[in-house]
Amino acid sequence: MQNRRDFLKTAGALAAGAALAGPFTGCARKAPNVNRLTGKMRLSFEPYELQLRHTFTVASYSRKTTPDVQVRIDFEGYTGYGEASMPPYLGQSVESVTAFLQKVDLSGFNDPAQMEEILTYVDSLSEGDSAAKAAVDIALHDLVGKLWGLPWYRIWGFDPAKAPDTTFTIGIDTPEVVREKTRECADKFNILKVKVGLDNDREMIRTIREITDLPIAVDANQGWKDRQQALDMICWLHEQGVVMAEQPMPVDRLDDIAWITERSPIPVFADESIQRLRDIPALRGAFSGINIKLMKCTGLREAHKMMTLGRALGMKVMLGCMTETSCGISAAAQLSPAVDFADLDGNLLIANDRFDGVKVTAGRLTLPDRPGIGVLPI
Repeated sequence: MQNRRDFLKTAGALAAGAALAGPFTGCARKAPNVNRLTGKMRLSFEPYELQLRHTFTVASYSRKTTPDVQVRIDFEGYTGYGEASMPPYLGQSVESVTAFLQKVDLSGFNDPAQMEEILTYVDSLSEGDSAAKAAVDIALHDLVGKLWGLPWYRIWGFDPAKAPDTTFTIGIDTPEVVREKTRECADKFNILKVKVGLDNDREMIRTIREITDLPIAVDANQGWKDRQQALDMICWLHEQGVVMAEQPMPVDRLDDIAWITERSPIPVFADESIQRLRDIPALRGAFSGINIKLMKCTGLREAHKMMTLGRALGMKVMLGCMTETSCGISAAAQLSPAVDFADLDGNLLIANDRFDGVKVTAGRLTLPDRPGIGVLPI
């Protein structure tokens, strides 16, 4: 493995180069009438609480709902949809999201396709507020895709047939509930995701193995504190059919994580350690790959750049999510044909979805052949 500290001397230049890259590659084309559209974009939004089908437990908290804000951008008879989902660890709220969105003024932009300029402006309004920025980014992508008459996976030149399986998440719970959740999903998915990081990790995996031998991905959510114990657990998990692990230790233990990754029999992905494009260079060598989430990175514009940089640095790439409606999940799924792992099940974990969008067919993501991000309001 290349020495991380030596690598960091040059990796910054690659990050800068990726940041300068525009949001479009591949076969983008405009519909014939786009240049004649001269109206103003109108941004609107409303809070919406997501109701979870089961109590969701990770190493640090449990919850039954997720706060959310639904966003739309209207322009010349077209509507683009977006959303901001805010699980507790993001440190954002309905109040902070709505306060940010109230500052967004799109009246100075006559052409929605000027996405780099528009989203640079949106990003400049504050240092944080990633979920609020993602909501605007997703809605703008949806709008522009509709204006062009193309889904974003085609604009980027991705083959929808290469969309991967998605994991389905089983949170930390009692053996009885874990068995119930596993039975519900074992015949619908080809890979499961299990939350670990507490003192019942082995019990969780053994309970699932009573029901199914499907491959498993695990997410420790920073729950392991000793690197040798973490490595021992990863080796045991590998023997149980686990194929990848996320965030084995806290974000401030990067050297210990690098030690684990160097010795791990399975790839180790960054989750809490990565937010945005600028975080990637320091993680090369500490992790095998990066988990990109729209709500953390400000949306599709930056997610696409993160994928490009991650690949350039020889890292694996996965797409993750929060609990979201099919709006946010369908947006992320536009990038899915180009990743190694997908964990895009957030819409399947809620009971009050507001959109029809990406589907899971025999465990695999099926991208809708609709323009924009491919969603229809229910």
